[in-house]
Amino acid sequence: MRYSQMRFTHKLVLILLFTSLLIGFMVLRVPTLIAEPEASPQDKAQEDLSRVEYPSLKTMKWHAHFIKPSETLESLFGEDWVWVARFNRIDRRHVYPGMTIKVPDNMADIRDYTPLPQEYEPARGHDKYILVDVTEQWLGAYENGTLVFSVPAATGKPGTETPTGMFSITARHKTHTSSLYKTANDEEQYPMDNAMRFNIGPDSVSYWLHARDLPGRPASHGCIGLYDEEMQKRVFNSPENPVLLDSEKLYEWAVGEKEYDNDTGNLEELEDGPVVEVRGALPRYLDRSPVRK
Repeated sequence: MRYSQMRFTHKLVLILLFTSLLIGFMVLRVPTLIAEPEASPQDKAQEDLSRVEYPSLKTMKWHAHFIKPSETLESLFGEDWVWVARFNRIDRRHVYPGMTIKVPDNMADIRDYTPLPQEYEPARGHDKYILVDVTEQWLGAYENGTLVFSVPAATGKPGTETPTGMFSITARHKTHTSSLYKTANDEEQYPMDNAMRFNIGPDSVSYWLHARDLPGRPASHGCIGLYDEEMQKRVFNSPENPVLLDSEKLYEWAVGEKEYDNDTGNLEELEDGPVVEVRGALPRYLDRSPVRK
């Protein structure tokens, strides 16, 4: 009986020793499989923004940066965080540990960056003309053919693409909300502040320019979304200090009280609204992060 117990104890010690060695080997070996952390190409959330290909960036030097715990745009880039956010077409709420963003090798290269032309011939003869480039995920506001400002945008994702073509703004609604979609917590209808309707499809679905989250890639159900951190703070309590207010800027420029009568905040039909041109196709999503030297 004692001999059997000794054999059992001996085997148990050997098993425990072998298991410890195996675990130690795995701990030592696994991190060496990847030299630099990066988002997985198989990730369904598509969190690696360095894989989103924009034609305007082909001649610019940039590198991919993996966001580590405790890192934010502000902690990484200081006051230049605004330019990096715009460069990536992303808002601060969507920058989180585990994702990858594009970072310019020279920050001066992206200050006042725009992929749209400073002069646009089709916009000549129009007091106000809005150009949306789906491929670049960018919007430009033109006055008589000259670009007066431009901002990142989030258009329809694959399967719910934004319609392309020539349209015009036919309604405004400063406090609009979605009739179809709710916020992530499912507590209220999704806010669409500073909304401007530019198209009604054959299925009677309306398409709007409006405030929304920008995750750095096409993400909507067909509408065109712009930065509005005041809306995000009101609905999601983040960020604490709203800075990016592009939807408000475009709304005031296109259909504000200088152009039309007093804005009551209710849905109002408009006549002779600015032209809206939507062009291009969805940006290509690379299989993996590009290797840049």
